[in-house]
Amino acid sequence: MITARQIEAVLSGVLDGCGDAIADIDYRLVGTAAAAMRGVLLPAEDVDVLLRERADVDAFSAALSRHECLSPPQYLDGSKQYFASFEVQGIRIEFSTVEVESESDTTECIGTGPWNHFAMIRCGRRSAPVVALELRLLTELARGRADRYVPIWQFMQCHGFDAELLVRGLKERGISRVEHIDLTPLINPGIRLP
Repeated sequence: MITARQIEAVLSGVLDGCGDAIADIDYRLVGTAAAAMRGVLLPAEDVDVLLRERADVDAFSAALSRHECLSPPQYLDGSKQYFASFEVQGIRIEFSTVEVESESDTTECIGTGPWNHFAMIRCGRRSAPVVALELRLLTELARGRADRYVPIWQFMQCHGFDAELLVRGLKERGISRVEHIDLTPLINPGIRLP
């Protein structure tokens, strides 16, 4: 398992090492590492970077060519991703597109969600765009992974969240209840869960 400090170090190293080769590429840190970078105590196993275009995956891959390539850039038909992974500083870092059309803004890696709902988090000398915790929570709720969604929800209750975004995401997924957490605190005046 890797810590938020290790995630920050590897991401900072990648961004600094790639320099101008990736300067104009729009990306988002997603997955468990994104939650850890925001301060949620979760065990992350790797660092996931979402990209818009296959050429962006290729650019990161070329810039990281001196590192061990675990999976060269390739299209994964089953998950509809263009994907590559490398080992940097002993940590697996994965780059991918997710090529599924959607109008939704409540999904972590599909549609407009990751591109509209994010925050810039300090990462060494730079700041990195990290997907909103609301989207991360919705992913884990949909997957039924209580070991992930419970700590995210507890953190969000202490640090605030966008209730309207969460309610829309729950409705889109047909989630009205889950084990181990009470979703009723999401209800604001005038907003009702399905």
